[in-house]
Amino acid sequence: MTDPPIRLLVVDDHRILREGLALIIERWPDLEVVGSVATGEEAIHAFARQRPDVVLMDLQLPGMSGVEAIRSIRQSDPQARIVVLTMYDGNEDIHRALQAGATTYLLKNSLSDDLIRVVREVHAGGRPMPADIQARLDARTALPTLTQREVHIIELVSRGRRNKEIAATLSISEETVEAHLKNIFTKLDVHDRTAAVYVALRRGILHIG
Repeated sequence: MTDPPIRLLVVDDHRILREGLALIIERWPDLEVVGSVATGEEAIHAFARQRPDVVLMDLQLPGMSGVEAIRSIRQSDPQARIVVLTMYDGNEDIHRALQAGATTYLLKNSLSDDLIRVVREVHAGGRPMPADIQARLDARTALPTLTQREVHIIELVSRGRRNKEIAATLSISEETVEAHLKNIFTKLDVHDRTAAVYVALRRGILHIG
């Protein structure tokens, strides 16, 4: 008797990409797509209904983020195997996804053969980590991290808010905002607001749109 196929749930907000992944996956007799959804909320419901062996999860989803969906699925089933497949390549994105419970992390420009190999390894209980992703994680450990308050402030800066507006939004003084910004600039190794937003975007601390 042959083993049953590995059952996959595909989560991505772009229908063309979901359909393309299904075409790639179902070329292999040992793989089967049992669900294909566009949002984090749908992913949670589909996981509970289908109980797939492996989930392919994008991070950029409307409403609930991929990281939130990963966390919720893993809370319902600590053994859930989730492969992130995304365009987000910042070291903070990688860290957050793995902290939420993702098994491994792939970029969408990965070759289809790499994806199939990783799916099989993850199903077998492995945690394969691409060398470039591991390098970004290793680099992150040498960098200072922002506090939640600092992340909130740099988000407001990215929206064009002035110090006075940030202070009013967070119910703190302008002097406190200035102190936080000074810490942010030091941690990101920059000297102004524009550069701080740029570095925060590059590292995946922030996302716009």
